[in-house]
Amino acid sequence: MFESLQDRLGSILNGLTGRGALSEADVAAALREVRRALLEADVALEVVRSFTDKVREKAVGAEILKSIKPGQMVVKIVHDELIAMLGSEGVPVDLNAAAPVVIMMVGLQGSGKTTTTGKIALRLKTRDKKKVLMASLDTRRPAAQEQLRQLGVQTGVDTLPVIAGQSPTDIAARAVQAAKLGGHDIVILDTAGRTHIDEPLMIEMAEIKRRSNPHEILLVADALTGQDAVNLARNFDERVGITGLVLTRMDGDGRGGAALSMRAVTGKPIKLIGVGEKMSELEEFHPRRVADRILGMGDIVSLVEKAAENIDAEKAAAMAAKMKTGKFDLNDLADQLGQMQKMGGMGGIMGLMPGMAGMKDKMASAGLDDKMFGRQMAIISSMTKAERANPDILKHSRKKRIAAGSGTDAAEINKLLKMHRSMADMMKMMGGKGKGGMMKQMMGGLAGKMGLGGMGGLGGMGGMPDLSKMDPKQLEALQKQAEAAGLGKGGMPGGLPGLGGGGMKLPGLGGGFPGLPGLPKKK
Repeated sequence: MFESLQDRLGSILNGLTGRGALSEADVAAALREVRRALLEADVALEVVRSFTDKVREKAVGAEILKSIKPGQMVVKIVHDELIAMLGSEGVPVDLNAAAPVVIMMVGLQGSGKTTTTGKIALRLKTRDKKKVLMASLDTRRPAAQEQLRQLGVQTGVDTLPVIAGQSPTDIAARAVQAAKLGGHDIVILDTAGRTHIDEPLMIEMAEIKRRSNPHEILLVADALTGQDAVNLARNFDERVGITGLVLTRMDGDGRGGAALSMRAVTGKPIKLIGVGEKMSELEEFHPRRVADRILGMGDIVSLVEKAAENIDAEKAAAMAAKMKTGKFDLNDLADQLGQMQKMGGMGGIMGLMPGMAGMKDKMASAGLDDKMFGRQMAIISSMTKAERANPDILKHSRKKRIAAGSGTDAAEINKLLKMHRSMADMMKMMGGKGKGGMMKQMMGGLAGKMGLGGMGGLGGMGGMPDLSKMDPKQLEALQKQAEAAGLGKGGMPGGLPGLGGGGMKLPGLGGGFPGLPGLPKKK
């Protein structure tokens, strides 16, 4: 969503950070470019003006600390103002009310209200362990009520039985009554939309609000609609009174201006964002993390949360035990690739890693993208159990069969085997005894850089904390510690400190990854 804006702002701010001193003219020239980048990203004009005025005011009169270059100070000011524009803190859906808590979903037709209703219901059921009832108030769109019923079946969430001929306001009153009788904690009302805002729609919304007395009124808006979404939010807020925003299709290739403008224009928080088609692909909106991503600073906390959700703890423990013995077969490689895909693939992970946003293009040009991993999974799937467990038995005739089965060729199979050998060698080194093993040194080095020396280890290895067991506040503190240690400051030359040349190489990529902290450099 924010890739083009990220690239533009990244190049502008990188030009500033490289300089030893900045004049007022330098700041003015950079802000002109920032203004142009924001306008091209479809951010509302009034928001852009306010943003650049605030940045200029702070940048010109900023007290420059001795240890920080002026350019880096401007980057910090832009970062802080970006967070202020998006809303300083993430605001979750408020459930602090007497049961059943009524959540009313409003928005235009086609913005994704019904799908988002199902996603929110699933999230409340699985994460918050709430008993949820969904009710469709859309009597105009053909099969809208049936669509919500099907989503209920798919997610295992209760839906209100349909009674033909009832008006939307009567359905709302019946839904609240049914939730009380059924012992539901939450009732979500999926209201009807129109192709545009009109008077009958607003009268209907106001009447539903009066009859159901919702605790939350969430406006669902398509992030790809640009400036029109801002006018939509303003109109709904004036007539119905919304408590928060849900932006859908944040995984699209839109320019992101609506997301940046809506919070600033309406003053209402963006509470949730839809990041994919699957029912589980709904995330809380964290302004600081989005600002970090836009400025190429990465998002360690989101990366850790994704890992905690997607990585099987038992499999990870079994893998750690295997690593200690130095064993790593093609089944293990397939598991690693599968987990990577669950976490959003190579592109998704790189986007969340500090200083790595610019590496995505280099990796793609080296042919190291998610399509390549898909082909590698196909190759491994075309092998027998014996071949996966012992790749050394793969001779020409076997490779020919595997190539035919996976739709690839012998060269790709050889590339995969070479990658596996490199990883297996590395696992042996990591599981080695000398100095407590290479993995221990690596983890210890990273923990030392983050100032986490004394914390309990990841499987006992070198003082790295078990991130999956930390709550969001501890993760935020970890992110700040990482930043204080110099990790994750986007736009600084060299990306992550201590990640020098040498170090661990990723097969198929020209120069490889920079070295990881604590890893001994190649002689």
